[in-house]
Amino acid sequence: MSATPVEAINVVPPAPLRSFDPREVPVSSIDSSLPAVAADQLGVRALRARFAMPPAWTPELRREPQLSDRPPAQAAVLVPIVTREQPTVLLTERTAHLTHHSGQVAFPGGRVDPEDANISAAALREAWEEVGLSAEYIEVLGTLPTYTTITSFIVTPVVALVRPDFELAINPHEVAEAFEVPLAFLMDPANHRRHTMTDEDRRSREWLSMPYQDGAHERFVWGATAGMLRNLYRFLSA
Repeated sequence: MSATPVEAINVVPPAPLRSFDPREVPVSSIDSSLPAVAADQLGVRALRARFAMPPAWTPELRREPQLSDRPPAQAAVLVPIVTREQPTVLLTERTAHLTHHSGQVAFPGGRVDPEDANISAAALREAWEEVGLSAEYIEVLGTLPTYTTITSFIVTPVVALVRPDFELAINPHEVAEAFEVPLAFLMDPANHRRHTMTDEDRRSREWLSMPYQDGAHERFVWGATAGMLRNLYRFLSA
């Protein structure tokens, strides 16, 4: 997907993105009235069948407000479902010094390179470069619709099964930590919290969060990652 050229004279650059702590923004609602995806729909056979014969469905979240003046860029992320007895999703915490989405919980992924054969190849390459997850452990199931981030990345989520006998080699330049969150937790809207805020420039923002208590650590899943997981929920529950 390419951006339509625009005369520079007609472009009004957005105000710079302001940093804030999403944990401090009050919860406006929780979607506990929606049903969780049934446990028997989260197993390997059911996931393969769902992607082999996708239902009619509509993604709930496709685009965040564009508050960046950078040109759009294609990106891919891997949504790695680890096939443990209770399936999990492998996530990362980005390092604090990165230019985009630093310190946030994210899927392995990044910009699509010209050398990538396709979107899936880009997601697999990024997973290898970021956390050392080898393609030999990965079975790609399919993709979800694109999700455009606040920083103008047009992200394609590539959903895959991952055999649990993998070993990771984390790239410390990009990733501070890798961890797993139960898929059942993420596919239960009772754990999906909505937040709304108006920033200092009177711009309104809304997003989802799915905070998971992992021992002493709170894994604060929010923003684009939570939005793509919400679309996965809609896909699996359709």
